[in-house]
Amino acid sequence: MTTISTPTIELKAYTKKELVGDQPTWCPGCGDFSILATYFKLLEKRQIPREKIISIAGIGCSSRFPYFVNAYGVHFVHGRAAAFATGVSLTRPDLHVCVFSGDGDAYSIGGNHLTHAARKNIKMTLVVMDNQVYGLTKKQTSPTSPIGFKSKTDLTGSVDHPINPMKQLIAAGATFIARSHSHMPNHVADVMDQAIGHDGFSVVEVLSECTEFFPGAFDGANPRKGGAFTLVPKEHDVTDEAGAYKLAMADFPGYFGVFLKVNRPTKNALEAGLINDAKSKIGTAVPLEMLQKSFDRFA
Repeated sequence: MTTISTPTIELKAYTKKELVGDQPTWCPGCGDFSILATYFKLLEKRQIPREKIISIAGIGCSSRFPYFVNAYGVHFVHGRAAAFATGVSLTRPDLHVCVFSGDGDAYSIGGNHLTHAARKNIKMTLVVMDNQVYGLTKKQTSPTSPIGFKSKTDLTGSVDHPINPMKQLIAAGATFIARSHSHMPNHVADVMDQAIGHDGFSVVEVLSECTEFFPGAFDGANPRKGGAFTLVPKEHDVTDEAGAYKLAMADFPGYFGVFLKVNRPTKNALEAGLINDAKSKIGTAVPLEMLQKSFDRFA
């Protein structure tokens, strides 16, 4: 018998320059530039095959992310990025799914999808660029806008209590939760790297200033502007959910770092187990035969 050998192709390591897609269209000084640059550096460092990278986003300034990355990407509808990414993650376990969202996209119209993706522990990395305002639609109050914030939807100042993303994510069941600030790129890189390496639903909440519609919102956490970038205490146990919740209750600007990191079976692994178990019971039947058997039961 003749054996046909398959040639081994060595792929050349790519650089962040090769990952750059369209020119970013954010306003000068927007914090999202820093997060995009960090994403390029992490991909270059990890050398995830470019055909295995997919960047998914919803709607908003931050959600234009996929256009700027020279790899597979999807710019989906408002608030549905996590839902779309769930389908991608479950059907294509070979892909590395990264989702980019904003406070409005993730916590308002997308809040329900975020909760269910978290509780199911879908394998993906979600980066939320929180600027505490709807920027793309020119300054409306967002779910994280502080009380008193004046916008086109609250001319005299917001009276609604803002959500606390960290408390919400902990309660929802995310298995990796971290927080950072776009003006601290080395810290952003560290927590995003850990999030990408986590086997489960990982979230990084990044304060990302909107210089056009909410300038100075996060100066309180920027040491270069007299603020305090307070790290999560070294003695904090990242597996302690109650401890993470206590950190999340700190007054703004709060703590920065990894709040929670726990291991729990992903829906990806659990569903794969169910599929393999079902296949073991049908022997050599092909999918068409399995489908026909299902139809026969309804006859």
